[in-house]
Amino acid sequence: MTDASDNRAAQSEIATLGGGCFWCLEAVYQQVEGVLAVESGYTGGHVDDPSYEQVCSGETGHAEVVRLRFDPAAISYREILEIFFAIHDPTTLNRQGNDVGTQYRSVIYTHSDAQRQTAEAVMADIAAQQLYDGPLVTRIEPEQPYWAAEPYHQNYWRTHPGQGYCAFVITPKVSKFRQRFAHRLRAEAS
Repeated sequence: MTDASDNRAAQSEIATLGGGCFWCLEAVYQQVEGVLAVESGYTGGHVDDPSYEQVCSGETGHAEVVRLRFDPAAISYREILEIFFAIHDPTTLNRQGNDVGTQYRSVIYTHSDAQRQTAEAVMADIAAQQLYDGPLVTRIEPEQPYWAAEPYHQNYWRTHPGQGYCAFVITPKVSKFRQRFAHRLRAEAS
């Protein structure tokens, strides 16, 4: 017999997103109702199982990403992407604030044709609404081999809230998310 959480996991989908430092995305998505799991990792490169140091060198081609497992009955892929575009700057090529390099690129790795079509539609809507001063540079690519980041990168904001980067970069992004998407907050996060 399976319980409700086993049933949700069986019906879940995966989303893989890169929008700068994975700690920022992880901190937000851990608070989203319908997101069942969040893991920081690396994808999009040409080296198997890279280390953080290798990825930071910019020589492996990987992006820092979060891989989400979500319940599509509780939150749609479109809503996942709407949050994504609200919590990072999709107009800066290979950069988010002071984080510079190809590992910080804005990218959506799709796991199906439906995800690709949804990503294209969301980006077209954003462009039509002229929500940003510049053009979107976010790339849409099919999923690629993925590796989880080292254990010390997981749950980073939750375990290091007083660390400088967490306090001055991540916490403001989390606050922005909470204000704009209050209706998407997990009950225990509000």
